[in-house]
Amino acid sequence: MNRVREILKMLGPGLLFAGAAVGTSHLYWSTRAGAEYGFAFFWAIVLILIFKYPFFEFGTRYTAAKGETILSGYKRMGKWVLWAYLLITPITMFTIQAAVTSLTANLLMYMFNIPLGAAWVSGFLLALCLLILYVGKYSILDNIIKYIIILLTLSTFVAVILAFGKVEGGIQMQQIIPTDTITLAFLISLMGWMPAPVDMSVWNSIWAESKQKATQEDFDYRSSIFDFNVGYWSTLVLAIFFLSLGALVMYGAGATIEKSGLGFSKQLFGMYAGAFGESQWAFWLVGIAAITTMFSTTLTCLDALPRVMGRASVLAGTELPDINHMGTRTTLDDQKIGNFNEKEFNEKDQKAYWIWMAILVAGSMIILLFLAQEMGTLLKIATVLSFLTTPFYALLNYLLINSEHTPEFARPGMKMKVLSIAGMIFLTGFSLLYVFKVLL
Repeated sequence: MNRVREILKMLGPGLLFAGAAVGTSHLYWSTRAGAEYGFAFFWAIVLILIFKYPFFEFGTRYTAAKGETILSGYKRMGKWVLWAYLLITPITMFTIQAAVTSLTANLLMYMFNIPLGAAWVSGFLLALCLLILYVGKYSILDNIIKYIIILLTLSTFVAVILAFGKVEGGIQMQQIIPTDTITLAFLISLMGWMPAPVDMSVWNSIWAESKQKATQEDFDYRSSIFDFNVGYWSTLVLAIFFLSLGALVMYGAGATIEKSGLGFSKQLFGMYAGAFGESQWAFWLVGIAAITTMFSTTLTCLDALPRVMGRASVLAGTELPDINHMGTRTTLDDQKIGNFNEKEFNEKDQKAYWIWMAILVAGSMIILLFLAQEMGTLLKIATVLSFLTTPFYALLNYLLINSEHTPEFARPGMKMKVLSIAGMIFLTGFSLLYVFKVLL
């Protein structure tokens, strides 16, 4: 038991990543893939996680090796890189927050039979998240996400095992590569947030730095990579669980996933009920697991998006210290290196965080007021936009981690470079295919 506690204590940003990722991409897109196509897109889920892996890992690798966020690395590559990030991120941030909040609200409305509109419940959820972040900051995120992920994993695993036991005959595992525009559009949506948009590599980098400041411990390079790997690959396991649940319970029954939030919520509960049986304890177990998972996604997104935009805004007007390594713990109040004063920087960073928080909440609420009832449309817009911006973030992370700004010991070896190049080709190729075949 003590060993388990030690491992859980060591884990942090990696499980925050999992908490943010295992939400809409898994509950909605993985489940829908299984319900409508069976196991036909098993290959896509596995490949997209493999090909995206280097670009997420580079964010953690850079922060653990250098002691600063990957946003600082972008600044060192040139101001234009940081400004490009500041211009591109708002294209997706409002739809991401609105989409995850809308799904959370609809699950809550269905479970507790709340007679309010989705926009009202979404507003309440955003207000609750604001209160939690104001009171608890990083520590409350770090503490609750671990147990939410464990609860969801165990309940979904049991549901999948029970569903397998009810299958009559063989399981169809034939894989397909889409040729029609409708199926291709669905595949892009599935891969867009599987396991998450690549710009979330910046989020993980920010959280890694936040944990170092909260605990006042030195960066441990190996522990940081281990923490990230646990979080990242757990999203693959859960993606396969949800794909299986949709395929085993709904595929072949002639049903399609509802686009409305309440309709989907009813179907999601129905799939678990089909596995566990019609029992009250199963209803509450499933409800708590699904709602806490989506709430964790809403909470982590609401923390991360203004945090990265605020940091990028401050960095755009700040001269960074010219040092090679900042991973060792220092006194944050009075550190001054050249023209860089860390106390003043942190004050500006905190102020920018809350300014961008207000902008994010206001923008998300505007979208929710108009599209709260069109959850399927909202999710599709958010995931497609995320996928189309993926090659840009992938290239940025690859160039930074192989540059002089990254300590030599942390630069990737040949195998990781080959995987990175293959990943960029894969992501760019599908983006271009989508643009020319679906959009044009």
